[in-house]
Amino acid sequence: MTRIIALLYGLASYAIFFITILYAIGFVDGMMVPKDINTGTQVPWLEAVLVNLALMSLFAIQHSVMARKSFKQWWTQYVPASVERSTYVLFASLSLLLLFWQWRPMPAVVWQINNPQLAMTMTGLSLFGWVLVFTSTFLINHFELFGVQQVVQNLSDQKPSAPAFRTPLYYNFVRHPIYLGFIIAFWATPLMTVGHLLFAAVTTAYIFVGIFLEERDLVELFGDDYRRYRDRVSMILPWRKSERPPTQRHANPFGLTGER
Repeated sequence: MTRIIALLYGLASYAIFFITILYAIGFVDGMMVPKDINTGTQVPWLEAVLVNLALMSLFAIQHSVMARKSFKQWWTQYVPASVERSTYVLFASLSLLLLFWQWRPMPAVVWQINNPQLAMTMTGLSLFGWVLVFTSTFLINHFELFGVQQVVQNLSDQKPSAPAFRTPLYYNFVRHPIYLGFIIAFWATPLMTVGHLLFAAVTTAYIFVGIFLEERDLVELFGDDYRRYRDRVSMILPWRKSERPPTQRHANPFGLTGER
């Protein structure tokens, strides 16, 4: 019964995540959601900046702290290891939903593309970024990254598989294609407002902080294999530094690292 409850909890956490990421696409691109990055109640600019920074900081702190090895060692004294990842996913999703709900729009225009074809191209580029995010997770192990595999293995009394060191497709050209996808999705827009610019700038800065923390963990986990991979393959810009085939286990920008 405990394992069935863990499975239901993991599936529910994944469902909340899936709804959250779909809403995130609409929130950033202004599509088919009741409240996007440029809509909502307007407040004085200083209040908007402070509230928005607080919301993004809450996500960043939750996201980074819960991903650290020391926190996981403490946390799993109280939360079963089988649902640790699902709990992480759930908390990340809830912090994002709070951000979407409480985000304060800052609608002053930084740039606007009026040409319909060019505007459509920019929107398409943003959607391409989201496709890159999703396909990158499936190239490694989507359901492990988001906690489903762990609760299924727990139900059937299987031991978690050891981390594998590999780099399918995109990972031969860029070490962090998931992060690259988010950067493209956040910056490619036909209408850049001050609020959108704040969101894109802060999240991009956090992505590079996340890369630093992740790569430190990956070096600790995989040692010289990862150091050689890091020397051969670009971090964000997609080019190969060498023809030698690299291998790696990667991470995504929700902080759901593949080595977890």
